[in-house]
Amino acid sequence: MSKTNGTLLGSPPLMVRETIDLTDMEKKIFDRLLQVLSHFNLETQLRVAGGWVRDKLLGKECHDIDIALDNMLGREFCEKVEEYLIFTGEDMRSFHVIKSNPNKSKHLETAKMRLFDVSIDFVNLRSEDYVENSRIPTMRFGSAEQDAYRRDLTINSLFYNINTCLVEDFTGRGLDDLRTGKIVTPLPPKKTFLDDPLRVLRAIRFSDRFEFEMVEELKAAAKENDVKSAISDKISRERVGKEVDPMVSGNQPAKAMGYISELGLFWVVFTPPPNCEPPISKDLDRVCVRCMEAGLRLMNKIGRRFTNEQRRLYLYASLFLPLRKTVYKDDKGKMLPFSDHVFLDSLKLKASYADGVTMLHKAVEKFLILIPFVSSNSNLNEVTQIPEINWEPEIIDVPVKLKSRILLGLLLKEIKDLWRVALVISTLLYKESIVDQEILKLEESKDLFMEVEQEILKLDLEKIWENWKMKPLINGNEIMRVLGLEKGGPVVGEWERKLVQWQLAYPSGGEVECVDWMMRETQLKRART
Repeated sequence: MSKTNGTLLGSPPLMVRETIDLTDMEKKIFDRLLQVLSHFNLETQLRVAGGWVRDKLLGKECHDIDIALDNMLGREFCEKVEEYLIFTGEDMRSFHVIKSNPNKSKHLETAKMRLFDVSIDFVNLRSEDYVENSRIPTMRFGSAEQDAYRRDLTINSLFYNINTCLVEDFTGRGLDDLRTGKIVTPLPPKKTFLDDPLRVLRAIRFSDRFEFEMVEELKAAAKENDVKSAISDKISRERVGKEVDPMVSGNQPAKAMGYISELGLFWVVFTPPPNCEPPISKDLDRVCVRCMEAGLRLMNKIGRRFTNEQRRLYLYASLFLPLRKTVYKDDKGKMLPFSDHVFLDSLKLKASYADGVTMLHKAVEKFLILIPFVSSNSNLNEVTQIPEINWEPEIIDVPVKLKSRILLGLLLKEIKDLWRVALVISTLLYKESIVDQEILKLEESKDLFMEVEQEILKLDLEKIWENWKMKPLINGNEIMRVLGLEKGGPVVGEWERKLVQWQLAYPSGGEVECVDWMMRETQLKRART
């Protein structure tokens, strides 16, 4: 074991603090805990573990305080805290115990208590033994050194000893790895990964979060076939999703996905459904990563600010862009998009992710048809007919420029505030496919986005789903009256669809004008027949 009060041991590329500076609240909490030790003459060592130590040394604030105890359970210590608060006449703070649940990756009983309105976890130091074909260890009391070595990464194995005010680095390299930005396991990486293969994904996630580099020995171990098999066999899909999703929403999502691809884990993580149509090429993972990389660069170049949720959907949609036309048959014989299986089965994430990505992929296909029709490079006065549209049965007979407003309006009403997200992705595919060709120059894609965006703004469609109330000018009963129908049916539904188009083409039109248009259209139809 090596101890340090924060003295730097080298010339770090990262700014790692020399000491841990406690906030006033942290000092109050730790002083109170030391008072409990003193009052009951306890010889317990109190250590803040893991992420809090790492983040404080990096100068980041962290409110996730986990305290490890060397000679008692968390609930036993919390009982002492309660006794002390009663003795001093302070408001007693009750605690609750979260039982271990190995099936949910909760391997140790945890006691949770609030002190000075801060939630704190108390656990005992532990050692672990793993059995074959399981990532659920047998737990027992252990020393601080044993606890440090059983952790996933050296940067997460550091302790802050509350009794001595020292940072403790029992692996002997946690501080150095933090300074040099390295992702390293305390034990040999293959043993660490076979004991708990979830640690492979955690290594990638922390590399993404802190922009650290995984060492070659770790990457070599992660590529081993028995490690890959262990990920598939021993980790629940829920746990896979909980590791992958923060990667996508993190600092370097393309780097994280690149690691997953480089380590041969792409199809282990994003398990494809059986019998895909068309079949998935094994090397398509590299194309998927390239799409995400291009999407990130283009998003940054365009400079449009997306919400966190929009950014997440954008990145997932970019990642699976080469698979947007891939489908599979479910148990009921229904053909579903590839992304449905990934989010609902491979990652066990929210259904809204699957719905959002599918919506974006469909919108991309529509934008690809409309872009040459509405971009400012096209002279709409010279265009005599619109391209073939397969998502709208028939467009009413209006001038071409109004048809562009109808089609864009229908699309934007469908995808709402995701329209810019879909448009950015569409510009990556325009003219030539990045699935088969090199990615278009970002400047060209940026210019194309700006052109189409400006056309949408000129057509006053930016907030069409909010600004234009969808209450129809003419309801079903009025349609029946105008058409002389005694009962409704498909004809009424068809006219309702046409009226939506008319209102998009003529947003300032009123009921009288709309009825006049209907009458003229009806007369023309009768004349033709």
